[in-house]
Amino acid sequence: MKVNKVIAAKLLLSLLVIMVGFTSCSKKGSNKGGSKATGWKINDKKGGFQYASKFKKQATGPGLVMVEGGTFTMGKVQDDVMHDWNNTPNQQHVMSFYMDETEVTNMMYMEYLNWLKTVFPPDQENYKNIYEGASPDTLVWRNRLGYNETMTNNYLRHPAYAEYPVVGVNWIQATEFAKWRTDRVNEKILEDQRYLKKDAKVTDMTADKVFSTEAYLASPSTAKGGDEKLVLKKGKGRGTTKASGTAAGSNNTAGNSAKNVYAQRTSGLILPEYRLPTEAEWEYAAAADVGQREYNQYKGQKKYPWSGSYTRSGKRQVRGDQLANFKQGKGDYGGIAGWSDDGADITNKVKSYPANDFGLYDMAGNVAEWVADVYRPIVDDEANDFNYYRGNVYMKDKIGEDGKVELVTPETQKFDTLSNGKIVSRNFPGQIAQVPVDDKETYLRQNFDKSDNRNFRDGDKQSTRYFKFGASEEGDEKGKLRDDQRMYDSPRHNVSTDSLGNMIKKYDKSNKRTTLVNDDVRVYKGGSWRDRAYWLDPAQRRYFPQDIATDFIGFRCAMSRVGPKADKKKRARN
Repeated sequence: MKVNKVIAAKLLLSLLVIMVGFTSCSKKGSNKGGSKATGWKINDKKGGFQYASKFKKQATGPGLVMVEGGTFTMGKVQDDVMHDWNNTPNQQHVMSFYMDETEVTNMMYMEYLNWLKTVFPPDQENYKNIYEGASPDTLVWRNRLGYNETMTNNYLRHPAYAEYPVVGVNWIQATEFAKWRTDRVNEKILEDQRYLKKDAKVTDMTADKVFSTEAYLASPSTAKGGDEKLVLKKGKGRGTTKASGTAAGSNNTAGNSAKNVYAQRTSGLILPEYRLPTEAEWEYAAAADVGQREYNQYKGQKKYPWSGSYTRSGKRQVRGDQLANFKQGKGDYGGIAGWSDDGADITNKVKSYPANDFGLYDMAGNVAEWVADVYRPIVDDEANDFNYYRGNVYMKDKIGEDGKVELVTPETQKFDTLSNGKIVSRNFPGQIAQVPVDDKETYLRQNFDKSDNRNFRDGDKQSTRYFKFGASEEGDEKGKLRDDQRMYDSPRHNVSTDSLGNMIKKYDKSNKRTTLVNDDVRVYKGGSWRDRAYWLDPAQRRYFPQDIATDFIGFRCAMSRVGPKADKKKRARN
């Protein structure tokens, strides 16, 4: 018995030793605060890998609301009196994203113009075309047989129209505004987190010290002209101050290590870029099926951004009031004085009508809106049904001989002359110079093989009316496709300058043109104050040249969402 007790005691002691060792190994394996891959400690004050391990979720940028992504039937309209096969229904899925609560207003755009005028004084030769190139075309209000000079002179700048949607802005100007907005928002976040000098955007706002988000991320030490007084190396106190209009400070803590001398992608502070929404995103957000769970709504039968088949409210207090700003009939832009109507004759102040189920205002009426897509009659869902977008032109950073990225300077800044003669800036000082991707990025790839993909899968070239069999596949001396090579034989207007700087305008008067569709026409969505109710359907789509502005097209910005599809609690696991 004694022998058995001794053996049992030894076995028990061995078991305890194994359990202690296992517990010790478990603790070592857990390595609290360390890497699951290597065991090394993350965000060590003495050095090592710096990462925003406490990141919770993307902050909501100023002016934006969250739109949870999902699937929907794109292009399905209840009324298609045109019968032009322009809205063929197809099933699409869009990722979650953010969108402006309202259209960009005159006040918002005037802030942009004021910044340009301050940083790039128009009276200086290098900058004379920047401010003018970004300014809205106020002459869009004029009509040969109408008196609209009041809007021509006042609509953009008078405070009475401050909260009205900006118009007279072409697609190119809208995209440039979005880029500017990206940099100003991220600049404010980095200032609040003390990576940049506080209020430097006001006290040191000059062309050689302009902040660019991408330039900062690529080479922080050269941002803002390389001025170390403006670009701080230590972010003392960061992670404790909330960025204006966001929750960046509370959600995007970056480790608080002095070794993390600059904000990086891994900091979680930098927001994705503001941009124009894609057509699929805009239509999905406008339809707002999130508030309609019925089967017919899910399949795309919803006629307006609101519930029901009528444009007037059925609520008792406001019964009969229009739910959007649109043209109600010939010569009727606002109803009878004192009678229940839409309350406007031209545009109206944003948020004058109820929001849809995503919390977005004026997704029907007021002004139509630019979206990012190049127009084609058919949405090619056979090629893609996820985050559909036609218009990709892939670019890359220009690398200098020293192996570093090249920044745009006042001397290297590029300008484009549009088909109507307007001169606009292609880039701004402080930004990274861009060049098209080449075979270094495309060789042996399956998902893309060239930089410009706007005319991808346009169809058989031989289906064009004037296709010449046996024609060369190469373009002309300027690299442009000739008429016998283009799928769409649209007019080719040209603007150039002679040796004296005089503008030469060549208008294409050919009688062989059969369409206005080309790679420079963009989709615009939603009805406007000039449109009948037919165009209020979110699925309706039209197109317009990207360099021409009107008095009825405005825009709003969007931003991609990184991370999970929605802010929901974790699903229970079985």
